[in-house]
Amino acid sequence: MKIRALVVLLLLLSVLPTHATDKPKLTLDEFFNFVGFTDVKISPDGRAVVIGTLRADWDQSIFRKDLWLYRDDASGNGTLTQLTQSGHDAQPQWSPDGRWIAFLSERKTEKKESDSNAKTTEDTAHVYLISSSGGEAFPVTLGEEEVHAFSWSPDSRILYFAIRAPWTKAQKDAYKKEWKDVSQYRDAERGDTISGIAVADALSRNANAVSKVTDDSKNESDPTPGSHVVASTPWRVEQIVTSPDGGKLAFVTTSVSERQEKVSEFEIYAVDLTTASPDRPPHQVTHNEAVENNLHWASDNRHIFFTVEVGDVTGHYRDLQPHLHWADIDTGEVRQWAKDFPGAVDRYDVAGNQVLVAGKLGTEVPLYSSIKPSDSLAKLNGWSGTYERLSAAEHSPRVALVYSSLEKPTEVYLAESPEKLEDARPITAFNKLFAERDLPQGKPYKWKADDGTTVEGMLIYPPGKFETKNLPMFVLIHGGPADADGNHFEADWYQWDRLAATQGWLVFEPNYRGSAGYGDTFLTEIVPQIVSRPGKDILEGVDALVKDGIADPKQLTVGGYSYGGYMT
Repeated sequence: MKIRALVVLLLLLSVLPTHATDKPKLTLDEFFNFVGFTDVKISPDGRAVVIGTLRADWDQSIFRKDLWLYRDDASGNGTLTQLTQSGHDAQPQWSPDGRWIAFLSERKTEKKESDSNAKTTEDTAHVYLISSSGGEAFPVTLGEEEVHAFSWSPDSRILYFAIRAPWTKAQKDAYKKEWKDVSQYRDAERGDTISGIAVADALSRNANAVSKVTDDSKNESDPTPGSHVVASTPWRVEQIVTSPDGGKLAFVTTSVSERQEKVSEFEIYAVDLTTASPDRPPHQVTHNEAVENNLHWASDNRHIFFTVEVGDVTGHYRDLQPHLHWADIDTGEVRQWAKDFPGAVDRYDVAGNQVLVAGKLGTEVPLYSSIKPSDSLAKLNGWSGTYERLSAAEHSPRVALVYSSLEKPTEVYLAESPEKLEDARPITAFNKLFAERDLPQGKPYKWKADDGTTVEGMLIYPPGKFETKNLPMFVLIHGGPADADGNHFEADWYQWDRLAATQGWLVFEPNYRGSAGYGDTFLTEIVPQIVSRPGKDILEGVDALVKDGIADPKQLTVGGYSYGGYMT
């Protein structure tokens, strides 16, 4: 009887599919067809989401930037349709009334040279407008100068936009005569003007087909017809946001050359629209040695939220993790939110009276919430993995976000509220092919450095060999250095751990000293030992993996990108 039972068991096991044959392995071509998400913006009523995608277009040899519109049918279902077709569209913003979607597009337009009959094409970024019901998009801004940033007024009647201060025809002709096709270093660089244009005027111009300017040589200067200048700055404008009451603009600047040379070029400014004038300098809100970004007005019309890319708002320049701050536009006082949070603030959005934060802590990026600056971040119940871009609806509790984990490809999800993240449903399936492949599995790994500090990284195992011992190991060092590898899904030209793992390598991704997500002290300990300290962390991690019998000491290799390339 026992022998018969054993025979039956062996027969059953023989017909069960093995792990290796359940799904095909990922190929090189499939890997590089990964679709990334550049933008996710939920409509004010929470019933639609505009999604920006980035993917390879092999026929045109470009990375396409397209916009898609998901519309909910109020019964838990919805449809996803392609909103734009040019392949050059990004940075969508809903009008506050939900009727329009404005976005930046680098569509190629025809230009007639002023001194000849020759025609050329150029891909200058301009603001385009499209109805939320679909249809054809049309340009709101015109001219040779590209739009750097734009923002809606809260009544949806005006679009504010920033361009480089336009030259008159005489200035352009004089410059071209002297410099021809050469860019004059520094002297040709100039700051921006911020202008406003009535949406009704743009609609009227489009309806009358006046938007097609056939001969630029007849234009005395280069502003958009019907626009009026409200402010100017000697710097380039990186982002504009309009206060909820419509009375103020805030903007953050960057270098006119887009080179990071002086921290004084990166500051936040405010403009009172009731007294705005091109001759009146904007009010400088911040005075620090930090590079601010990701502006968002608080509901009190007095505070501006922002994060810091590099630098420090409290004193002399030093690189810290990204933190969430807000500034009082009247007094300039800056406060850090959730100062006791040891991780890095990757993304945030304002949802009613609370702030939602995607905070990197170790190898995970959960969502947190907070109501006031002194509060600790409260972790929301969600999935293990990484929450990325998030967008909260203004008049609905709904939240749209991007989520992924090691074994769950990146997609956009819609949650009924921040408290219902675990019930969020996917509204895209661009990367479903990856879920149909035999993907590597992974887990965090920790070791002790020579100074007693605990260091962490990720282990990505070959498909079907999770937690197998004595594997050939590839050390893949991340860039930054203020970045970190973790429990997320990524497939692009610099993050190819899944390709290496699919070829049989155990991939070790160390989050060495200088990485984000482990506290400011851990990050700043890379200074001044910017090579030797992270180098020791990495090599000690390799030694620990060999000692634990996980890595084969006779089959070790190393590679990296950006800062990881230097470390290699």
